Amino acid sequence: MSTFAQTETTYSSGNWLRRAESWLDERGKGAWIATMVLGFIFVWPVGLALLAYMIWSKRMFSKSCNRRMTRHHDADHHMSRRHGFRSSGNSAFDAYKADTLRRLMDEQGQFEAFLERLRAAKDKSEFDAFMDDRARAAKDANDTDVDDTDVDDEDTVVA
Repeated sequence: MSTFAQTETTYSSGNWLRRAESWLDERGKGAWIATMVLGFIFVWPVGLALLAYMIWSKRMFSKSCNRRMTRHHDADHHMSRRHGFRSSGNSAFDAYKADTLRRLMDEQGQFEAFLERLRAAKDKSEFDAFMDDRARAAKDANDTDVDDTDVDDEDTVVA
């Protein structure tokens, strides 16, 4: 058996695990939990191993199983897996498609950031208006108290 054959065998045995993990990730947390329960029912050490793996990889407590996404390569891979985009065989078209999707994702992120800044500015203006109204009300209350005191002093002087 050559080194190439050993490498190929090792890669193939790990490849089905990666494909199974990817398949479960695409179907969400429910698929992971169902697989874990079935593992406990049929072979309890497998269920226990799946539970440990889910806790260790933070799949158990995260909102989504697809949380492991970096900026460029994994984002493209995630996008292609999630939306079913496969390679068309034309590398120029695939590059154009990847650039367009990346640009759209960046624009969406910029738009969401703009909306967040807009919400923050609106909240700040509403809060500033509230504080101005509160200060104005406190000033009016103080002016009314001062005016009442001045009127009493004048009545005393006249009498």
